[in-house]
Amino acid sequence: MCEKGAMISVEDALQIVKTVSQQLSPVIVPIHEALGKVLAQDIHAPDPLPPFPASVKDGYAVVASDGPGEYPIITESRAGNDGVGVIVTPGTVAYVTTGGPIPDGADAVVQVEDSELIKDPLGDSKRVRILTQTCKGVDIRPVGCDIQKDARVLKSGELVGASEIGLLATVGVMMVKVYPTPTIAVLSTGDELVEPTTEHLNRGQIRDSNRAMLLAAAVQQHCKILDLGIAHDDEEEIQRILDSAFSAGIDILLISGGVSMGDRDFVKPLLGKRGTLHFSEVRMKPGKPVTFAEIIVKSADTTSKKILAFGLPGNPVSCLVCFHLFVVPTIHCLAGWANPSHLRVQVRLRQSIKTDPVRPEFHRAIVRWNDGSVNPGFVAESTGHQISSRLLSMKSANALLELPATGNVISAGNYVSAIIISDISNAVMGEDSFSSDSVSGMQGSVSQDITAKSQDAVCRVAVLTVSDTVASGAGPDRSGPRAISVVNSSSERLGGARVVATAVVADDVSKIKEILQKWSDVNRMDLILTLGGTGFTPRDVTPEATKELIEKETPGLLYVMMQESLKVTPFAMLSRAAAGIRGSTLIINMPGNPNAVAECMEALLPALKHALKQIKGDKREKHPRHLPHSQAAAVDTWERSYKMASGNASEPTCSCSH
Repeated sequence: MCEKGAMISVEDALQIVKTVSQQLSPVIVPIHEALGKVLAQDIHAPDPLPPFPASVKDGYAVVASDGPGEYPIITESRAGNDGVGVIVTPGTVAYVTTGGPIPDGADAVVQVEDSELIKDPLGDSKRVRILTQTCKGVDIRPVGCDIQKDARVLKSGELVGASEIGLLATVGVMMVKVYPTPTIAVLSTGDELVEPTTEHLNRGQIRDSNRAMLLAAAVQQHCKILDLGIAHDDEEEIQRILDSAFSAGIDILLISGGVSMGDRDFVKPLLGKRGTLHFSEVRMKPGKPVTFAEIIVKSADTTSKKILAFGLPGNPVSCLVCFHLFVVPTIHCLAGWANPSHLRVQVRLRQSIKTDPVRPEFHRAIVRWNDGSVNPGFVAESTGHQISSRLLSMKSANALLELPATGNVISAGNYVSAIIISDISNAVMGEDSFSSDSVSGMQGSVSQDITAKSQDAVCRVAVLTVSDTVASGAGPDRSGPRAISVVNSSSERLGGARVVATAVVADDVSKIKEILQKWSDVNRMDLILTLGGTGFTPRDVTPEATKELIEKETPGLLYVMMQESLKVTPFAMLSRAAAGIRGSTLIINMPGNPNAVAECMEALLPALKHALKQIKGDKREKHPRHLPHSQAAAVDTWERSYKMASGNASEPTCSCSH
């Protein structure tokens, strides 16, 4: 038991939970109820498998020494039909199907593909021509080759899945001893709470989300559930509900809310009165006020039952994070898991994240597998703002990143530990979504490695997100992934374009210039898109950095983007974006808003393929004259801009000011 008011570490709290949690007594259940449970007995095979010599293929059971030739078919042996009383002798064969028993006397099988049927005039197939020589034992499964008699096929402590159910049925075990999963009761507390079915909320009311969420999470763990409803912040009412729950045969009690320091937070003192309060504060973010108690309930026949009670925070995110960190291992302990600990993997950060200076943080993230040729492995992307009341930060999250309490920024590309909290099999990230060339916005330096596939791209594109917020880890990069998606989905229209490098950098002229110059002069990118930093605020310096590097301006591109953006908002006229050519690289400043990025890219697409070819020196590349008027106008605008940037005075200038 912890000292009153003492805050303990997550590691110490987990150790207490595992020490107190003891596996439940085994029960015998039908095999269809064993799914998701842990075996409490070894399973042995009463018979061999297969119980008879069986054919591996459709074909003919033969005497191997006979060799090729024509033979009479004396019988058929199909699965489920053993051809009793027929013996294959030298000079005869029997037709067999896959899994069918091998007739006595035969010692090999010749597959159908290595034979030819010989039909008699009446159309009946009575003879076969064997075309190949075979050897004794070929394509025959001997008795017990899969499972030998009395062999142990499953052992105590193994988790029962679909294949284990199949094995149980194979060996004829229809009732099996397992450790049961616990029964979990869930109670929400708070005067402000109303049922989710409430249509109109009065002032101060909120719908109860925690209870539905916790009940669903318990079902995901194959637990039985008991819904205790909502209790007001009333000590006597909560006490009555707890007394009823304790007599209902539950194993775990989950109470959300009422565990902080307010004068109407009754959960913690009530649990302390009924049992042993092991801890009530954990050094973690979110979820500090999580409470854990051990309660012994005695029945009328003097037997006792242990109930493990958790007081979970009322904030939805804190509530669910604490469920995954503490309740899931408790469930595993009670359910007989040999290793109830969390599954952890090392993941590479998709963006920089600022850590808390005081408490270790469990940062919600989406973990995907990057199957790129460079740096393959798990990649983690933050779900956004992490405040504990924002349940959206748990949406789609399949992992909790374990971030230390340093107050520092962990840069993009670095590795951290992640606790897996849900299935990640449907979250696969390829090179298109996360380039191996990602860099830290804090350092402003580009990785030296470009993926092998990038070298094969016809048009190589780099995307640079310019943002103090994203670079410091205070927020997610939403524009970068949107730009990558737009480019890669428009690959054909851009002549085989592919995003091969991404980076995040703070609003700093020198850092922006360093990356742009590296991508242009060293990596020879065809197109660089910068996102953000083009407005009026003092930190918007992307155009200044770009103008210091470009050798030729391309104002026509900016004109088209301005026209498109003005259709959406009049504030588009406040953009100070720059665009131009450096060497053989086209650099375009784009807005920081994800939707604006997509709109501007769509407006530029009709001309970009043409533009990039001309930058490479293809003077034969002329824009098509049979385009729809709106698209042809965009191309003409670009061409005029290009000639003006090249110093062609004969081309009329644009009179628009922007």
